[in-house]
Amino acid sequence: MKFQLETSSLPVIGGHGPGWIALGPQRITESVMIDLAGQALPWGTPAFDGLGAEHFALLAPQEAAAPRPELVLFGSGTRLRFPRPAWLRPLIEAGIGVETMDTPAACRTWNILTGEGRRVLAALLVEPVA
Repeated sequence: MKFQLETSSLPVIGGHGPGWIALGPQRITESVMIDLAGQALPWGTPAFDGLGAEHFALLAPQEAAAPRPELVLFGSGTRLRFPRPAWLRPLIEAGIGVETMDTPAACRTWNILTGEGRRVLAALLVEPVA
């Protein structure tokens, strides 16, 4: 039996720091959703205090035939903060798991899970540097 490391065609989050993450060659300085195809999409909020149910509704598949993630990684910024349970309702109703961690941990977890071929969507708060 031969063991072989599987590689993903998705971009890797190669770095992160105050006010930025690097997705492949792209440097991102705003909060972002990374979809199942590894594409970075604006998430529309610069900070945890600006989040609401509408932000998490964007993470749930809008059409029945749409590809469905197994898991959403929520990176809550520079420190661990949990979203209100009501905000997660669309994801829970769709049977999609949610893991909350600070954004640096979510970046590392994205790399591990996508490297395993898992269907993961990331929602990462990239807070501006004060």
